Amino acid sequence: MVLDERKLRILSAIIDDYVETASPVGSRTITRKYNMGVSPATIRNEMSDLEELGYLDQPHVSAGRVPSTKAYRLYVDMLLSGARRPIGEDREALQYFTERITQMEDVVQTAAQAVSELTHLTALVMMPGQPTMRIATLQLVPMPRGSALLVIVTDSGIVRDTVIRVSDQLDMDALYTISRMLTETLAGHTLREAQEMLDAYAARSTADQRVLMGVRNLAVQMARQSSVDSVSVDGTHHILNYPEYSDVEKARAFLSVMETRDKLLSVLRSGSGTVTVRIGSEVGLEELGDCSLVTAPFQLGGGFGSIGVLGPMRMPYDRVIRTLSTIGQAMTEIFGSEEIS
Repeated sequence: MVLDERKLRILSAIIDDYVETASPVGSRTITRKYNMGVSPATIRNEMSDLEELGYLDQPHVSAGRVPSTKAYRLYVDMLLSGARRPIGEDREALQYFTERITQMEDVVQTAAQAVSELTHLTALVMMPGQPTMRIATLQLVPMPRGSALLVIVTDSGIVRDTVIRVSDQLDMDALYTISRMLTETLAGHTLREAQEMLDAYAARSTADQRVLMGVRNLAVQMARQSSVDSVSVDGTHHILNYPEYSDVEKARAFLSVMETRDKLLSVLRSGSGTVTVRIGSEVGLEELGDCSLVTAPFQLGGGFGSIGVLGPMRMPYDRVIRTLSTIGQAMTEIFGSEEIS
């Protein structure tokens, strides 16, 4: 049955109020707080109809109503279609995010922190594996006592560094020359190709073997890390602020899943190339059966990552969707920018 406009307005008001208060909503609340233009008796009748249709539940005989999973599904579908209110760019979220990025390496952690702090929910960021990541630049920076800081930047803007041992005879000019030579040799090659090239070069070269092996070992480490999907989590503590999780066992089950990266990756990988909202059992994990997961994609190289929010079904979907859409698009632009390193 398709709900008429009045039922939709009343249902939306009940959901908005329940999201805000976590308390069952009665007809008096709707009459007092929302201008429906109808009598309290009419609102009571409409709420009874919505309950019969499966959109509302009544937890206690004398209590008001709370939205059902079916109600949240309809509400979210209306948001995603723009039927309830347009979903545009969240300028506050964009400013909050971009002001906290100082270099490319900050992007993923900053995104997770920004989303968590803006929504007061648990944020998840899945980075897709980049097995064909290529070297863009390589730099050796002198440090005291025969050591140097090695920095490798990839074509995806990912930066890794490590301290390596070098000959005491290598001054700043010599390290600059080696950096330029290695960049010219390795730029455009994948990390695994760089490893093979360095092995071959070290076997026949009289150059400082510690430098060559230092570059090789970092390339191997980066190749290993970049070949698999990874997930970052921020704000798991936020779930404890919701009365739905005052039950210790329920909270413990949620926090346990947050420590299980394989499970998180399984639900994040199943997202689509658009904003996706999964409610209750749709999330795909029994431990998260009372939760909702909202995700938005971002592009990195030839693959897609996912940024999401996980929390109780009683979440402000409108704000969450706008925040994720905005930051996901910003991440796509950042990872696609050749000017950021």
